[in-house]
Amino acid sequence: MARCQITFEVRGESPPGVVFAVCGSCKSLGNWDPQCAVILQPEDEAGDVLLWKATVDLPRGDDIEYRYFQGTFLQPQTTDGPCQVIIHKWETHLQPRSITPLEDFSLDDGYFGISDGVESVDIGWLTCQTEIRLRLHFSEKPPVSITKKKFKKSRFRVKLTLEGLEEEGEDDEDEDDRLSPTIQQKMANTLEISVISDSEFQSRHSQPECGYGLQPDRWTEYSILTMEPDNLELIFDFFEEDLSEAVIQGDALPGHVGSACLLSSTIAELGKSCGLLTLPIMNRISRKTIGKVRVDYIIIKPIQGYLCDMQASFCKYWKPRGGLDVGHRGAGNSTTTTKLAKLRENTVASLKNAASHGAAFVEFDVHLSKDHVPIIYHDLTCCIAMKKKDESEPLELFEIAVKELTFAQLQLLKLTHVTALKSKDSQESFREEENAPSDMQPFPPLQTVLEAIPEDVGFNIEIKWICQQRDGAWDGNLPTYFDMNLFLDIILKTVLIKAGSRRVIFSSFDADICTMVRQKQNKYPILFLTQGKCETYPELMDLRCRTTSIAINFAQFENILGINAHTEELVQTPSMIEEAISKGLVVFCWGDEANDPENRKKLRAYGVHGLVYDRIYDWMPEQPNIFQTEQLERLKKEVPELKSCICPTVSHFSTIGLCRCPTGSVNPRLAESTESF
Repeated sequence: MARCQITFEVRGESPPGVVFAVCGSCKSLGNWDPQCAVILQPEDEAGDVLLWKATVDLPRGDDIEYRYFQGTFLQPQTTDGPCQVIIHKWETHLQPRSITPLEDFSLDDGYFGISDGVESVDIGWLTCQTEIRLRLHFSEKPPVSITKKKFKKSRFRVKLTLEGLEEEGEDDEDEDDRLSPTIQQKMANTLEISVISDSEFQSRHSQPECGYGLQPDRWTEYSILTMEPDNLELIFDFFEEDLSEAVIQGDALPGHVGSACLLSSTIAELGKSCGLLTLPIMNRISRKTIGKVRVDYIIIKPIQGYLCDMQASFCKYWKPRGGLDVGHRGAGNSTTTTKLAKLRENTVASLKNAASHGAAFVEFDVHLSKDHVPIIYHDLTCCIAMKKKDESEPLELFEIAVKELTFAQLQLLKLTHVTALKSKDSQESFREEENAPSDMQPFPPLQTVLEAIPEDVGFNIEIKWICQQRDGAWDGNLPTYFDMNLFLDIILKTVLIKAGSRRVIFSSFDADICTMVRQKQNKYPILFLTQGKCETYPELMDLRCRTTSIAINFAQFENILGINAHTEELVQTPSMIEEAISKGLVVFCWGDEANDPENRKKLRAYGVHGLVYDRIYDWMPEQPNIFQTEQLERLKKEVPELKSCICPTVSHFSTIGLCRCPTGSVNPRLAESTESF
């Protein structure tokens, strides 16, 4: 095949050890795999901005798409293996840059992140590094307790430092390093601090000399990125907040009270993705224990067994379309609301019903069976019936956690919803389960749902996790659950592999789940589910979940798409919608109040992007959804034969591209090319 030599050129600033690279849709550009990307070489220009260049042989006449990214390339783990790549920033335009090379030439692409006058850059995701998050907060109780009388009523500032990171012989980087980037032997550990409250957030920045003050309404979080998660020493230093008095005479650090040490190997030995540690606070001079600090932690690891590519990203993309209809649990809540849906919730039949009545997205809940099969079901527990020798005796029901049953058991055993415990005729509940057709059976696997529902119907996948209430009670009385990294890896891999071109939005009431989904993958957006302040549900323990205001700040802090807020609060305080939208967030809403058509009308007028509600079939006839309608209209403009087509949706095109109308056919590749998020 004939080849052309193309010189890629882009301008950008980059700190020492960080380079620019280009990744694209052909083998020469890595087939979208950043590990196989082409590293650009810098040339000096005026100021801090450098011109980065690389010449690549590309196949002549092929349509090639590509993106630039900023990253650190580390030495391969094996002799013949690819480099490990840490991606700091990457271009995320919906349509990548493109070229059709016909001759040798230099391609000046201007500045990194700007294509066709539009800037679109996102942070990277975890590829080979681990992120450790350490948090101090007042969700359950004050994080710092000092027993020494002198400090009983003191308020404290805290600073975290990493110790023993520099190796012998290391020299400071100088300016010339910008012009001689090489593949690095290892990644330097980094430490950043963030704070969140109802009124503010500050993301990923360096700490003041004596740290930040601990406040009851503030969530303080330290983020450490490392390639050595079990080989770090972390020192917490505590200072009296006003810093007015030298606690130790002649101390260079006024107000210093004491220190606490955490070895990251302690966390590694626990083998948990999240937890709570209590560390002794030691007087710096006497080394006596003067108090303790409670440190909440999560460990975020890359997805095991799956490599994300750079072909597409929708993490921060949203096309305004007005308030989209989202089918709650498919056709609606069939177990606990005032007016129950006519179809069993979270089943294939329920999801199909909502889709056939024009739902742009269908919302459903995902968690795991005991043998780690992702399944669709709302509650964390269900009821199991014990078989008795005398069949005339009433059934005896037991509540059991879904996570304690294998997928085969969930399919074969006599199970029903926990509401059967309060039912006068529990026998009837089981008869309904037994006689239901296969697409009405509970616990369908996620993979089956991905295959059974048309791809032009979006999925709003709520990732279930145990929540703790302010009074200490846990959802389903389950204080322990799966390992969070393992749990998410299984669900995310299933979606990333099987979703195809489907629009997918993740959501969760658990803030750490939202954080992990954002850091583990680079393709799909996530919404933070929040109940805010409402009468319907008890207040949650996690400080980040208690108000819609702090949920808005959390969404900005984690750089996620937006929030899914409780309708009750949004109807009462519509200014929250305006506030979230003004900060660049997408706003969905959920809750029984969204079932009222008058409320939905108001919320659409306020600018809500998506409305999650029950029984879409009560309000909308069978019809195509907005995505199907948009696609058909695009095809009609591009294919003259379709202008007289009366098909209600492009779903009427078969796999070989034939329209059911007598107007002819459409090129199937063209139909595929019109799809977008």
